[in-house]
Parts: sequence; C-alpha cells; structure tokens
Amino acid sequence: MPFFNTLTRRDFIQRSLLGGAGLGLAALSNVPPFAARALAEGTIGLNGKKLLFVFLRGGNDGLGSLVPVQDSAYGSAIRSTTLIAKDGATDYAATPGTADFPTSPGGTATFNYTSAIRLGNGFAALHPGLKFLAPVYNAGDLALIHRVGYPKQSRSHFDSQNYWENGLPSNNVSKEGILYRTIIESGLASTSPLSAVSIQSALPVLLRGSGAALTNLTDPLRYDLLGVPNSASTGDVKATNALLSAQSTPFPDKKSRAFLNLQYDGLLKTLSIFSSINFTEAGNTYVDNENTDGGSNPYYLFPTSQAKNGGYAFNGNSTAKYVVDQSGTANSFFASLKAAALILNHTDAVIAGTEMGGFDTHDNQGGATGLHASLQQRIGWALYGLRKYFQIYGRTGSTPATGAKCSWNDVVVVLLTEFGRTTIENTSRGTDHAEAGVMFLAGGGVKGTGKSGRVTGVVGCHPGGTGAHPSDSVAWVPGPANQAGGVDGSMFGVSDRYLKRSVDYRSVLGKVIRDHLGATQNQLSRIIPGYANESQEHLLTGGTVTTPIESSGVSTPIIGEPDVLV
Repeated sequence: MPFFNTLTRRDFIQRSLLGGAGLGLAALSNVPPFAARALAEGTIGLNGKKLLFVFLRGGNDGLGSLVPVQDSAYGSAIRSTTLIAKDGATDYAATPGTADFPTSPGGTATFNYTSAIRLGNGFAALHPGLKFLAPVYNAGDLALIHRVGYPKQSRSHFDSQNYWENGLPSNNVSKEGILYRTIIESGLASTSPLSAVSIQSALPVLLRGSGAALTNLTDPLRYDLLGVPNSASTGDVKATNALLSAQSTPFPDKKSRAFLNLQYDGLLKTLSIFSSINFTEAGNTYVDNENTDGGSNPYYLFPTSQAKNGGYAFNGNSTAKYVVDQSGTANSFFASLKAAALILNHTDAVIAGTEMGGFDTHDNQGGATGLHASLQQRIGWALYGLRKYFQIYGRTGSTPATGAKCSWNDVVVVLLTEFGRTTIENTSRGTDHAEAGVMFLAGGGVKGTGKSGRVTGVVGCHPGGTGAHPSDSVAWVPGPANQAGGVDGSMFGVSDRYLKRSVDYRSVLGKVIRDHLGATQNQLSRIIPGYANESQEHLLTGGTVTTPIESSGVSTPIIGEPDVLV
C-alpha cells in the first residue's frame, strides 16, 4: 500500500503561510543590492536598534530560575534536592518592592547566600546564583517572563530547538530562522557584510536561510569563517589575497553564481572590519565602574580567564570570590559573549549572539549549589556584565570606546531555551524534559520595575491582584494537581506534571522584532507566519488556543504580546 502524507488543516494553513512568506522573501532577496534596502519596509537597521541573543541549550529549569516560592505546592515533597528554599527571615509576600541583593563583604564567598532571593512581586523569587540580576532588575532594565512555550510542545531537544529558531512549531521541514527572515526583510542581506553574526560552533537555525550568507565564527581571532588561521603578521594578508583572487575569477552566468560572488565580497569586507576590533585576551580590559559586591577592586565584565573571574585574583586566588564557576566552558562562553558585544558596538551589525550549553540536567542538578547553580551564575553575570559594558563603553557610555556605535538603550538582550523541566524531581536527583520555561529580556529599552510606573518586571509568575504584571491576563494557579473542582495548579497544568504555558515565545520575539528592531506588522507576519493566523494563534492580542493549533482536547489561554518594552 502506498504511503500517504496526510496534512491536517492546521498543517496546511501553516505551510501555506510559510510558502507565502518564502515567496515574499525570495522576491526581496533576488532584487539588485542597491534596490533591496529601498524596497524594504520598516526601519530595521536604520533606527540604530540591535539585538543580542543567547540560546541556553539543553532546556533550562525555569522553575529553578524564577522560583514560585509562594505556591503552596512548591516544596520538598516535589523537589527534595533541587529545591530553592525560602529564607525564614524574609517576607516574600511584601509587595510592591525591589529585588534583594545579598552582598558578600570582606573575604566571604561571593555567593554565600543560599536561599531564594525575594523579587518584590510578592510571589516569585530568584535562584541565589542569579543575584547579579538584582541590580539590572531594580534599574527597570530586566523582564523575566515565565510560563513560555508553544503549541503541541515537543520534548525532543532537536525538534524543540528547531521550532524555537524557525518560528514554526511542529514544522521540522523548515530550517530557515526567524532572525534570518528578519535580516532578509530589512534589505540588509545584499548591502551589509555584517548584518547578523553568531559566535558558536556552527551557524544556528536562527540565522540560516538560502537567500543570505550570514556570518558564523567559532573564534574571531582565527577568522574561522574562512578556515584560514590568523597570525599577527600573515593571517589577514593570506585571507585577503585568496579572496581577491577569487573575486577576479570569471564565472558563467548560472544559478547561484552571482550569490556566491556576493558571499566572497561580504567575507572580504568582514575581514577588513574585524581587523580593526581587538578580540584578544589582552584586549579584554573592560571592568565595572564600581567595586562589585563589596570588594576592593572593580571586577572584569567578561570573565574569560580565572585571573579575570570576579575577585578571585584580587583575594589571593580565593575561589570564594569568583563570579562564575571555574571552568573552561564558562571562560569560553564569556569570550564568545564579549565578541558578540564588541561586534554590536563596533560594527553596523543589527544582530549578534551565541549559545550556552549544559542545561540538560537529568542527573544531580543541585539546588542552591551544584551544576544548575553554576549555570545560573553565568546567566546572572552575563546580563550584569553586558549592561555595564554598554553603559560604560557603549555609544553614550561614561567612557565610550573609540568608534562605539551601540548604547545600552539601543540593545535588547534575549535569552532563549527550548523547554522547561519537570515540576517533580526525578529519582536521579535531576529534572526531565517538560514544557513551559523562562525567557530573559534585558536592555535600556525594556520596561521593567519602576519604568512608566511599572511595579514589577515579572510576567507569568503571580496569582493575580496586587503585585501582578498589568499585561499578565492569565493568572498563575497555585496548588497541586487534581485539586478540588478538577483544577490543576499551573505547575501541574499539563499531564499533571508539566508547567503549563501562558505565553507563546513567538509573541515575545515578535514584539522585540517589531517594536524594538523596527519591523512593520506586515513584515512580522512574514517573519513569524503565525501572526498572519491571529484568529487561531492569538500571538498579538491573546486568547484561548484550541484544536487544531493546540494538542488534542486541550484549551490553553495565552496573553499575547507582553508589555515589556518602553
């Protein structure tokens, strides 16, 4: 019997929308370079606004990052070794207010506080490893968005990462990324050699597509985009000569040859631009403008080595005073993060980013200390360090770097992860693949606590009433599974064991792409095709998602776009 590939109505609609988006993108990417920018709608790349992304690969435990400590169901009965406990002396219900910032004076450990950090919305708390998020949060420059996911959640790393990056839940055919489509819509793909850059092992799906040659670097010091090792005396010359030679080689007018020529031209210009940026370890001189955490010296903003890891070197190589874990993977991550920040600050690139691995914590996850805690420390210091870097060394900073092009108000930092983890701890003292998780948004243009009268920067982690975020129309339901009346608590809202989503990740990225980067609504419907199906997807204004969009027999209310940008 022949195999029939049966499409559901939902699949047909989704693929039709993607096909329409693809035709529009193809039309834009095939026009001459000088005309592409003129034909593009919106202000992407013209308004000076930029995006820095970090993909937390492996599935960060959102319930262990943004902790619902006031939910009666959250306790040692469901998390014996992964529990983030309350401080008995802290009034977590006090609201409104700011986040606590437990300091570590003198020679005590930087992370000597091991309890959940009060966040000031009366319900949620931070993992103690995220303590350096408190100054960012209290400045109003941070939004923490809980219960983020998508319809028909996959618990496969590979599938779920693909859906987050291509913007098409349940579509594994497309390997074309949301941010790639953003660049294509901007018209910059044909005119700018560095419109978008990733610093990681391979070009992520976020930036992949057939109509533009976006740049990926494994190490900006080696110019791995060419595979030509760099050296102080010959690297640039070898690469440049090779490219110039290729540029002058005649070629027949066949499919994609003109595009390849454009790639060569872009690579040549990329090398020229990068040669003026100091990516070296010796060039990592970026320090805080205050003596962080009660120490006697300012800390380095990018801990790319142990000597630059918090107060480690200042205190006789004391491991008590580091700001991230002492590992090569942490140092490598911050080297990549630094490169992404430098690229945004010193070039016309609109998008730059990297990834951080290690979040697949099935075994020995830990609580206030351990593997998960170390990963949270990296997240906390990354956002703290980026804010200070752009505030000090950015375009309008207190000590701007020569040629600086990006201020803290110009950039939004987005942290993504493919799913959250199970509400109940497993028998291996870890957590397994689950559903909704946490997104982090930071930047001078983020509307957090205190901005425009906002009492909280937390979305999706409050039962409603005083202390709730004004755009959070779907209240957190406290309590366990199978409560009286057949209502499950939010932490058990899917299959009695998974955190149920109230925010679609596409709504968060869509708001950033339109209201920060400058896309029009029409462009956004092509970049994220779900926006063109608002009556069922509800990405813009919210609503109840039902079949065929949602899993069979399930109805899920979502809030639409959260109000998180100034």
